[in-house]
Amino acid sequence: MTIQWYPGHMNKARKAIADALPTKDVVLEVLDARMPRASANPVLGELCAHKACIKILSKSDLADPEVTKAWIRYLEAADGNGRVAAIALTTTRPGEMRAKIPEICKRLVPHRTGPAKSVRAMVVGIPNVGKSTLINTLMERKVTKVGDEPAVTKSQQLVTLKSGMTLSDNPGILWPRSDIDSAATMRLALGGALPDTVMDYEYVGLFAAEFFLARYPQLLCTRFKLAELPASPLDALQTIGRKRGCIRSGGVVDLHKAGDVLIHEFRNGTLGKISLEAPSDPP
Repeated sequence: MTIQWYPGHMNKARKAIADALPTKDVVLEVLDARMPRASANPVLGELCAHKACIKILSKSDLADPEVTKAWIRYLEAADGNGRVAAIALTTTRPGEMRAKIPEICKRLVPHRTGPAKSVRAMVVGIPNVGKSTLINTLMERKVTKVGDEPAVTKSQQLVTLKSGMTLSDNPGILWPRSDIDSAATMRLALGGALPDTVMDYEYVGLFAAEFFLARYPQLLCTRFKLAELPASPLDALQTIGRKRGCIRSGGVVDLHKAGDVLIHEFRNGTLGKISLEAPSDPP
């Protein structure tokens, strides 16, 4: 699946991040807990390679908790120099988020804990991963626009927390070319990091059905009340379509609508707690 989507503001955002990084102490990289590897932009990784970093696994309430624990261990061990911390957070526990992030920042950059030396942090990540939600939660009020679709934030925003710590929010940026591998593209589309207008619901739905059959078959059967496991991804999508009334004239299952159903059941968590990749999966 080839996707071409790199709005002009993303290129400007990349340049703005590169220009502002020298003045920042810590990078808060927001990753999707359901797909930490796929949602890690290599461009941001290169830009922020020499900065202390907290990798924040957002939407962890939607992810498989055991897989999330494995990701935290993996991300911290992969660094090897003590400059990276990983944490899984959810907006359902805002107090925990507000307490832990400043605490970890101070541990990573102890030289910024004295008088008149408040921590300067930058929030980065791909579109629709939860950057603005993070800042709003830390500020305890809505200061940045939040939406359930990519590219809501269009420019840099700077806010100051009660502790004096400053946070700059940036637009989510993807790769400047569509050279991400097919599986990563499917995960990004399935998770909502790409606009629905550039994806094929049937194609992504078939990918989702294949993955759920392999990794979470019981969740699929339970949610859609399936008496037996479908024999193939196509069979699964057709069965879901029939059960949810996704029928065209002539009694043919509308695979586009069936894919839409499966995708959004996953995104909103009604299908269950699911992770789209594990640290042990091939890169």
